[in-house]
Amino acid sequence: MTTPMPQWLKDLVGRNKAALRSSAALHAQQSIDQHLLHTVCHAARCPNRGECFNCGDATFMVLGDICTRGCRFCAVTKARPLPPDENEPERVAQAVKEWGIRYAVLTMPTRDDLNDGGAAHFARVIRAIKTLTPQVKVEPLISDLRGDVSALQTVLQARPDVLAHNVETVPDLYAAVRIGADYKQTLTLLENSKKLAPHIFTKTGFMVGLGESDGQIRALMRDLRAAGVDLLTIGQYLTPSAAHYPVARYPEPAEYRAWEEYALSIGFKGVASGPLVRSSYRAGALYARAVSGGVSK
Repeated sequence: MTTPMPQWLKDLVGRNKAALRSSAALHAQQSIDQHLLHTVCHAARCPNRGECFNCGDATFMVLGDICTRGCRFCAVTKARPLPPDENEPERVAQAVKEWGIRYAVLTMPTRDDLNDGGAAHFARVIRAIKTLTPQVKVEPLISDLRGDVSALQTVLQARPDVLAHNVETVPDLYAAVRIGADYKQTLTLLENSKKLAPHIFTKTGFMVGLGESDGQIRALMRDLRAAGVDLLTIGQYLTPSAAHYPVARYPEPAEYRAWEEYALSIGFKGVASGPLVRSSYRAGALYARAVSGGVSK
C-alpha cells in the first residue's frame, strides 16, 4: 500500500499544476500538438511540466510514446509500438526552432523491437536539431540499448552535449522495480559513454521513496562516480496509479540537501536534488553550472 503524501508535498505539486493554465504553458502545448510530437512531460505525468513550459523547456519523446518493457514505476504505455516516423527528426527540429529552445532534451521509450534500440533514429533527431539550430545544446536521455556498444556509439557520433541514461533506483530494487533492466548494464553504458567520448558529459538520475536506505543511496552514488558520471538528479518517486509500485516514504527536504552535498563532495560536477526534481528538470541550468565549474546550490 502506498504511503499517503504529506501536505507540504501536495501543496508543492498543486502550485505546479496551476502553472499549466498560464498563457505560456498553453502556447507550448499548442506548439507540441501542431507538430504532432510527444513529450515525456505528459507521458510520464511529470509534476513540473507547468513550471518548465513557462520557462520554455520541454523534453521531447521521440520514437513514439509506447514502451516495450513493463517497469513498475513508469506511467508510459506498455504495448506493441509503431514503426519509427521518418519525418519526426525534422518536426522536432522545427519545433525547437519555433519555440526558441536553447537546450533541448530528448528521451525515448525502450524499443527492444528495433535492432539498434532506435539509436539511428535518435541520432537523426540530434543531427536535425544541430543542423537547423547549431547554437542549441542537445541532451539525449536514452534507453539502455540492451548494452549494444555500437548503438551507443551511433548516438554519440551525432555529437550531443550530454549523454543521459537513468539508473532509476538502487541495485537491490531492480528486480522489483525495473523489469527487464540490469544494473551492471546501466553502469557499463554510462562508463562506455565516457570512454568513447570523454568530452561529452554523462548524466543519470534516480528516484527515492521506493524502500531504499540512506546507505544504499550513498553506495549507488559512489558506483556512479566510479563509472565516470558527471551530472546527477535525485527526486521523489510518485506512483502514477494504484496498479504501479507503491511509495514507501517521502523524504524530507533536508535529506535531499544532504544527498546533494555528499554527491558534490565525491566529485559530481552538477547535482539537482529535491522532491519534484526529475532527470530533465532545468537541465540547461545544470549543464551550465557544470561547464562553468560551479555547484548547484
